[in-house]
Amino acid sequence: QVQLVESGGGLVQAGGSLRLSCAASGGAFSSLVMAWFRQAPGKEREFVARISASGSTTSPDSVKGRFTISRDNAKNTVYLQMNSLEPEDTAVYYCAAANYARANPRSYDYWGQGTQVTVSS
Repeated sequence: QVQLVESGGGLVQAGGSLRLSCAASGGAFSSLVMAWFRQAPGKEREFVARISASGSTTSPDSVKGRFTISRDNAKNTVYLQMNSLEPEDTAVYYCAAANYARANPRSYDYWGQGTQVTVSS
């Protein structure tokens, strides 16, 4: 059983940056696909970024060029560096893990509790 704990959320002004962290325990982290999703009030959970076990990354056009996902297998941690933040990025951000998954949140087996990111205009 994999446990995920996110940290790093907070309040930031538009144009600012935040780095989210997700610490994993209880599984073979280096073999897992890791991802970030977000969910704003009244909206569906949205795919933000994914990193494979080999380190290849994918993300949607809405965050491409602004958000970067990375992983440190020695620390069992995945990161989401968020730059040029916009009020539309306000949401609860969730870390997720799976043995194999792409952008569909239903394909992820393990989830963190989420961390709030609020971007003020």
